[in-house]
Amino acid sequence: MTYIKDEILAQVEKPARYTGGEWNSVVKDKNAVDIRFAFCFADVYDIGMSHLGYKLIYHLLNDREDTWCERVLAPWPDLEEKMRENNLSLFGLESQEPINDFDFIGFTLQYEMSYTNVVNMLDLAGVPVFSTDRKEGDPFVIAGGPSANNTEVLADFVDIFSLGEGEEMLNDLMDLYKEWKKSKGNRFEFLKKAARIDGIYVPCFYEVEYNEDGTVKAHKVKEEYKDYAKEKVVKRVVKDFESAYFPGKLVVPYVNVVHDRIMIEIFRGCTRGCRFCQAGFIYRPVRERSVEKITEIANKLVESTGYEEVSLLSLSTSDYSNLGLLCDELLANIEDKKVNLGVPSLRVDSFSLGLMEKVSRVRKSGLTFAPEAGTQRLRDVINKGITEEDILKSSEIAFRGGWNNIKLYFMLGLPTETDEDILGIADLAHKILEIYKKVHEGKRARKPEITVSVSTFVPKPFTPFQWCGQISKEEIIRRQNLLKKALNRKIKFSWHDPETSIIEAALSRGDRRVGRVIYNVWRQGGRFDAWEEYMNYDRWICAFKEEGLDIEFYTERERDIDEVLPWDHVSVGVTKKFLKKELEKAKKGETTPNCMEKCTGCGAALYEGGICVDKS
Repeated sequence: MTYIKDEILAQVEKPARYTGGEWNSVVKDKNAVDIRFAFCFADVYDIGMSHLGYKLIYHLLNDREDTWCERVLAPWPDLEEKMRENNLSLFGLESQEPINDFDFIGFTLQYEMSYTNVVNMLDLAGVPVFSTDRKEGDPFVIAGGPSANNTEVLADFVDIFSLGEGEEMLNDLMDLYKEWKKSKGNRFEFLKKAARIDGIYVPCFYEVEYNEDGTVKAHKVKEEYKDYAKEKVVKRVVKDFESAYFPGKLVVPYVNVVHDRIMIEIFRGCTRGCRFCQAGFIYRPVRERSVEKITEIANKLVESTGYEEVSLLSLSTSDYSNLGLLCDELLANIEDKKVNLGVPSLRVDSFSLGLMEKVSRVRKSGLTFAPEAGTQRLRDVINKGITEEDILKSSEIAFRGGWNNIKLYFMLGLPTETDEDILGIADLAHKILEIYKKVHEGKRARKPEITVSVSTFVPKPFTPFQWCGQISKEEIIRRQNLLKKALNRKIKFSWHDPETSIIEAALSRGDRRVGRVIYNVWRQGGRFDAWEEYMNYDRWICAFKEEGLDIEFYTERERDIDEVLPWDHVSVGVTKKFLKKELEKAKKGETTPNCMEKCTGCGAALYEGGICVDKS
């Protein structure tokens, strides 16, 4: 039986998003568990159910006999309207029960533009939006994920931040909660005990002071909580990735989702050190799973899900140390079952026809390369570690191998970028088009599909470019138009909305005061800001002004190298000293070798895991 009546579901798009009951979903007796955990993804079902981390934590918590974790995804605006009209609360898919009396409401924060949805989901659940308004018996609101590393913009709404990798940390927190619940302690006592767990940050124990110019003067533990809270919260990592939790089954959606396939994380982290890439720094050190372990996981998931594709997941799949052997082993097990093998995130400097022929035996899809910048000078600035020769050679290999569909990803607005760099993007795309013509000269061939896709650079915390400013809206549009005019009409061109990129930058680098802006935007109707049809730039600009804040202060302003940053109380392992050094090298156009070639002393060795041990 569903919580939402059939006559309401009949009026909304994709009602199966809300009914639960999917294959491999977990239903328990609520009276037989000690902990009920509402695991929220602050976007629509189609996005949330495509995310491996969301499924992984769901099954990890449900593997505990004392815990029932239910999925909660943001209702699309059509259903939200009906829920508010009928006074219906946000509910868990498995039990179809309101979540306001669960023990935990947890959010995985994958993208800053979902923050208004976090506030909206708390309100829909009937839970006080601000942590200071919650009382005994209210759920604890916890948040984790990559965007949680800048804790401050959501500090007013979240009770507990889980920083780093949650596989072990969440079990520690659930064990503590179970013990606290039996003791019948008060809410504050649990928060004090939770703050002692490695990787846990409780924002209400801290205070922020500001300078007259609006910059952060200090972020410190309140005097009365110094016995509980840590001055610097260090992220958690799973050292033994080979033995890290991975479920033997995954929930299989009834509706089409964005990534509807088996996904297996083959290694965590990245050795490359691209200076714009937050993930490349916050997921260090690099840790691999063995070929045997990955094959074992794949076999279980093919059997338990019925999916027709296995996709290897990582930040740079071609950097896996035994990729050829892994593909051979997987194909030997799944090819006769007509299951395809997907290998995304391949770098152009390690692209090979032999590998692509292996992974396209069942079906052949398009290829994506990410040069990021149009000239070698700028690729060196961002430490991309590839040359134009790499790009052109890989394109020729692909064309000779029968591919005609290549998408090229670039960024506009990278530090030190000039018009020459932008025109270099068009020049590179034209060279690739000419290679296709040369390969197929005198032959009957399909029409080439070459796409240039550009996004706007967003400076992110914990990267060497965290001190850099973002270019203005007018400049973003000018550079987009410059590139558009320079491209051959035979090349498709797509670009990311500049207004969304600007708001993303403000939220990425915001301080605690930006929480008021998020709340203001939500009250004015802000929802699903990651979606073009619902994003309202003017609403955000007005909200910043109404809260007495200048959005350019967060987006376009270059930070002083010694400025206290809003996230300086968090350590992701990579030191600030190392990031400063990388910024100076970027300004000089100097590159840094990847971790496989040489240890550069970034600081991640403190975790004593993965490549940092292997290379020592």
